Amino acid sequence: MKILERLNLSSLGPSLPNLQLGDSVKVVIYLELPTESEGQTKKEKIQSFDGVIIAKHNKNNQIGSTITVRKMFQGGGIEKVFILNSPWIKEITIVIRAKVKRAKLYYIRSRTGKSARLKRKV
Repeated sequence: MKILERLNLSSLGPSLPNLQLGDSVKVVIYLELPTESEGQTKKEKIQSFDGVIIAKHNKNNQIGSTITVRKMFQGGGIEKVFILNSPWIKEITIVIRAKVKRAKLYYIRSRTGKSARLKRKV
């Protein structure tokens, strides 16, 4: 076995669901907030990010594989790129699966309202 393959297998995080483009997902992130002084204990926060996967880079089982998740918030779009094997990601759950025919869904950036919707898989 090659060295890189051993590194990939040893550094994989928790098991992930089979993520596909167009899936509506809920990503639960663990955050450590900075403190004002050094004597205080670290503040910890768990935050969730709900949105649609518009891009995947690399394969699910590689170290640097990422997904780009987009959500609409107060009339504007917010995109975050998540490294799948990051220790900060606690959980990824699939809410809805969608039927798409493209490798990247960047066209959703310019659409709003009904035209930005994706067809659901049955």
